[in-house]
Amino acid sequence: MRILVIEDERGLARALQRGLSAEGFSVQLAHDGVQGLHLAREYEYDAIVLDIMLPSLSGYRICQALRAEDNWVPILMLSAKDGEYDQADGLDIGADDYLTKPFSYVVLVAKLRALIRRGTPERPAVLRVGDLYLDPATRAVRRGDDPVELTPREFGLLQYLMYRNGEVVSKIDLLEHVWDPHYDGDPNVVEVYVGYLRRKIDTPYGRHSLRTVRGAGYRIIDDLAAQ
Repeated sequence: MRILVIEDERGLARALQRGLSAEGFSVQLAHDGVQGLHLAREYEYDAIVLDIMLPSLSGYRICQALRAEDNWVPILMLSAKDGEYDQADGLDIGADDYLTKPFSYVVLVAKLRALIRRGTPERPAVLRVGDLYLDPATRAVRRGDDPVELTPREFGLLQYLMYRNGEVVSKIDLLEHVWDPHYDGDPNVVEVYVGYLRRKIDTPYGRHSLRTVRGAGYRIIDDLAAQ
């Protein structure tokens, strides 16, 4: 899942990037309003964490601009103000939720996950493809009754493929949502991590749920139902 964090407090922004990356998110940062609005318009994100008080352009104006353009990406607003009118203003102009600084990181992550699920109604709280289960909240993965241990990157890759259950997902799409929209390393890293995933979710069980679609990308299916 790809997140844009628009926050001018660079220490906080970097801390959020580290923490969210460890949760399996792909995180991009912007430190002022103009840059943040440009990125929000230029790229597709699964959610935006948006500070209200920003240099050059406030979070209120960014939110208003996106909603005026029919961009309904879920927005979680952050503010040092704790007045109820400030919260109401943010929600009234189209924000989806609100957090007051200082905030609990655990609550922020929970709110982000809830917003992402809410933004796409077909996304359930626990993802399931056949007997493969992934719980974004607890970061638990199971094949049947067996727990599967994944690294943060493997978890992010599997989570995105399961959100797109049955769809062919291109390598570029995976790089943008699981790695970074500006990733300029070897794109074959996707193949490497798909191989890692197969060795954990398929090979030990004699399964073939993670498929390569030659020339197009990858998809995950319920391979038992497909037989």
